[in-house]
Amino acid sequence: MKKIVKSILIIVLLFSKQLAAQEIISIGKSEVLSKIFDKNLSLKISKESFHAAKADYKQTNAVFLPNITASHTGISTTNPLMAFGSKLNQGILTQNDFNPTLLNNPVQTQNFATVIKVEQPLINLDGFYQRKAAKSKMDAMSLQSQRTEDYLYFEVEKAYMQLQLAYKGEQVLEKALQTANENKKLAANSFQQGYLQRADVLNVEVRVTEIKNQLQTAKSNVQNASNYLSFLMNDERYVVYKPSDSLMVSNFSMDNKTISENRSDIKAMQLSTKAYEAINKADKMSFLPRLNAFGSYEMYDNTVFQGNASGYLIGAQLSWDIFKGSKRFGKAQKSKAEFEKSKLAYNQYVSQSNLEFNKVQRQLIDAKNKLELTALAVQQSKESLRIRKNRFKEGLEKTSDLLQVETQYLQKQLEYYQTVFEYNYTQKYLEFLTKE
Repeated sequence: MKKIVKSILIIVLLFSKQLAAQEIISIGKSEVLSKIFDKNLSLKISKESFHAAKADYKQTNAVFLPNITASHTGISTTNPLMAFGSKLNQGILTQNDFNPTLLNNPVQTQNFATVIKVEQPLINLDGFYQRKAAKSKMDAMSLQSQRTEDYLYFEVEKAYMQLQLAYKGEQVLEKALQTANENKKLAANSFQQGYLQRADVLNVEVRVTEIKNQLQTAKSNVQNASNYLSFLMNDERYVVYKPSDSLMVSNFSMDNKTISENRSDIKAMQLSTKAYEAINKADKMSFLPRLNAFGSYEMYDNTVFQGNASGYLIGAQLSWDIFKGSKRFGKAQKSKAEFEKSKLAYNQYVSQSNLEFNKVQRQLIDAKNKLELTALAVQQSKESLRIRKNRFKEGLEKTSDLLQVETQYLQKQLEYYQTVFEYNYTQKYLEFLTKE
């Protein structure tokens, strides 16, 4: 008995889970956008990339800011030089310490030193250009993050329209199935009255089965579109979304639409080129000398964490790496090549963007013409179906002809909504390409 109850509970749980998986939630485009900009993983990755570039830029503050270190060191030694120097630093030397015997064979001496060092860069020209390159990279990543937002907005438009299209296809096929079932009843009645042959009835039944299969595919398309929206929103629930508005033809103005160099991704590539240029200049500046200041404050004692004797040291250093085995020459040549490569990549990217823009413009014109033709085709096929259906009821039309017209009408409706999607999608794509 317990096993039976357990089995029933498992079945109930599985059934409830399946019901939850088929939950239908109405959703609007604004709600999708709100969730995406809050939870989308691609956007979060883009923002973290910007934070990484910002951190790299902050590291270049070392070109201006000092480097400060503190240390406390303790030693115990019988080394003659170290023992004498330790006592000298501690300020405890006496006349007796100059005895040659003690100098050569000193007793064990302890020394504790607290040292605070400051290193201040003054002139490091290569560091200045490295900082400039890091700044350009950070700004470029900021623009890339902005472009990622623009792309996600476009992707939401596309995904939401796909969901609308999937529901339109489902609605059309449900109506077609209803009509096919009515024709099936009509054919069955005509067969019983001797007006139709069994083969005609079977053709009608085959048509009903075909529409059922198409309807099942349409339902799967709804689930696929819903799952993609869930992916964009980073929502792991298994739900079916239903758009709050229907698929309709949207209006779009093509006036003064061009690819602008102020578009965020294009500006990002400009800044990337500037970064490569700054890196190349930094490599060239590494051949020049550097000027740095330094200073230290030191405290000594023979007891830990004490400092009865102290002193300071300040100075400046002009250093020049005259030759480093041609390493710097190769590095400068490499950065020069990367700079030239980035300029070519920028020109290629702009050229490709303009090529894509011109292509999509033509696609929009084609989609608009196709939209007008498919709308007319839907009206014509609908009227043709009405006439053929009336004639079929009167026994003046063949079953095969009626089925052919029904199929044509269904195809034209699906083709029309597909064209509406393509037309609206092309508009949104043009907006994405021309967005600054």
